[in-house]
Amino acid sequence: MKKVVTGNHAVSFASKIARAQVVAAYPITPQTQVVERISKFVADGEMDAIFIKVESEHSALAAAIGASAAGARAFTATSSQGLALMHEMMHWCSYARCPVVIANINRALGPPWSIWTEQNDSLAQRDTGWIQYYCESNQDVLDSIIQAFKVSERVLVPSMVVLDSFFLSHTSEPVDFPDQDKVDEFLPPYKGEWVIDPDNPHTFGGLTGPDKYYELHYMLQQAHKDAEQVMDEVHKEYEKLFGRKYGRIEPFMADDAEVLLVVSGTPASTAKQAVIDARDEGFALGSVKIRVFRPFPRELVKEVCRGKKAVAVVDRNYSFGNQGIFFTEVRDAIYDLEPRVPVYSYITGLGGRDITAEDLVNIGKAAEKKECDNPTWWGVKL
Repeated sequence: MKKVVTGNHAVSFASKIARAQVVAAYPITPQTQVVERISKFVADGEMDAIFIKVESEHSALAAAIGASAAGARAFTATSSQGLALMHEMMHWCSYARCPVVIANINRALGPPWSIWTEQNDSLAQRDTGWIQYYCESNQDVLDSIIQAFKVSERVLVPSMVVLDSFFLSHTSEPVDFPDQDKVDEFLPPYKGEWVIDPDNPHTFGGLTGPDKYYELHYMLQQAHKDAEQVMDEVHKEYEKLFGRKYGRIEPFMADDAEVLLVVSGTPASTAKQAVIDARDEGFALGSVKIRVFRPFPRELVKEVCRGKKAVAVVDRNYSFGNQGIFFTEVRDAIYDLEPRVPVYSYITGLGGRDITAEDLVNIGKAAEKKECDNPTWWGVKL
């Protein structure tokens, strides 16, 4: 069944279809519509879940962690400053191995005050131990939420599903809604092995000495490595049941490309048009979307970049004092390719500024000519 919905409501419906049992909610623009719609589902009896209204985003994630630790499928949503306020609990959630799923609507951090999109809010959480998905479309949003629950509950690592504010959150698109019985087949009820149970008591989050802390963090790292294979299996199962194909990376006309654009989020759609336009001009441009940022798909990125004349990484983010964040990860992944592949960093689209197909074609041409400020091109003249 197809419905025309916003990206925010794609998140709401996905949490319902995934049968989330506890939803902790605190409003923040541009996320508020997500929890508003979920509250209506619960109030109308359409969603069998406990809806917890909390006093802050910090409390929202704390409540979700408690619910997950008690064995419930837990969900929340946030954005920007709200995600920043969750930062302490982000560590607690992943280190406690609670498979919570968060939808984060990418929004610039202030000041200056902005409600428009960029990726620094979610990427500031990249070292907290969470799986991260970056969505291209509202269909991608709905499917990624459902997949995230399955992956997280298998490897016991929480997931963040990220969508661009306004470009997706408030934009309506046709979305194919899967049948509930098929989703139930794909995503059975969560049954945690280690949950709070008075009849089978355990210690949760207790003091750990140097003799065990190291090993516990190693186990979380190994869980991220396991997640790569689990994601590939989940993607195949999802395609078989629902007919939609996903990957940790998604190349477009990349095999015969001489120059490759590396993108994430909604610019991935724009990049496809840029590739088509460039090919019409006789310029062998290709693109690849990084859909899963954590665990970073190093080997897949390495293979898709092999043999290219140049790689241009387009970042809607920046690590101040360093470079674009996706750029740093891509360059590290392909560093030891022989022959060496030059990779260039291009910052654009911050604060919701449009990224056009023409922009991306020009970035591809600049990379081919090795025209890039050292180390990063901002395209700004003050």
